[in-house]
Amino acid sequence: MLLIKKYFPEITDNQIVRIKKCIELYKDWNSKINVISRKDIDNLEERHFLHSICMLKYFTFKKGNVFIDFGTGGGFPGIPLSIMLPDCHFYMIDSIGKKINVVNNIIQELGLKNAKAEKCRIEDFKEQANFVVSRAVMDLSELYKISKKNISQNQYNSFRNGILYLKGGDTTKDETTFEKRIKVYKLKDTINEEFFETKKLVYLPI
Repeated sequence: MLLIKKYFPEITDNQIVRIKKCIELYKDWNSKINVISRKDIDNLEERHFLHSICMLKYFTFKKGNVFIDFGTGGGFPGIPLSIMLPDCHFYMIDSIGKKINVVNNIIQELGLKNAKAEKCRIEDFKEQANFVVSRAVMDLSELYKISKKNISQNQYNSFRNGILYLKGGDTTKDETTFEKRIKVYKLKDTINEEFFETKKLVYLPI
């Protein structure tokens, strides 16, 4: 856990143990079904765990926040965030049942009481949350269109509820679509690793 400890020195021993166990669980599952890209399996800590929690370098969330991870796939960013934010609650949603089965198994194996995964289409999910998080599963404007109904208007933090969207490459289209509403963070400014050179965090308050 050298990378995560490097950028998050405040991580607890219990969180390190859980992440190590989680990585082993993913490797085991990936040998049976393709949960994560084969080329990434040896870079889980950097490309999936550190990438998932990098938003914690920019935002401090109060206890009790609720997150919805739409298009969670194998459980990212939801599972790493639920380990790092044990006092917040996470819903992880995906339409692919076999991946949700893996996510629920990992949640159970890790004893995560603050996380739940469900096979569901985004359009059909009714729960409310402070934040929708996603790793570029679709165009941001499309994600906004179908998920804004799920974002609560009850403001709880020092910054507005909204969408936190992890993506690589160009954000010009998003900035044009939402004009001055979004804020784009270049992850390379806080995480000095090659993988993060082109990675961005887009915050769209609702």
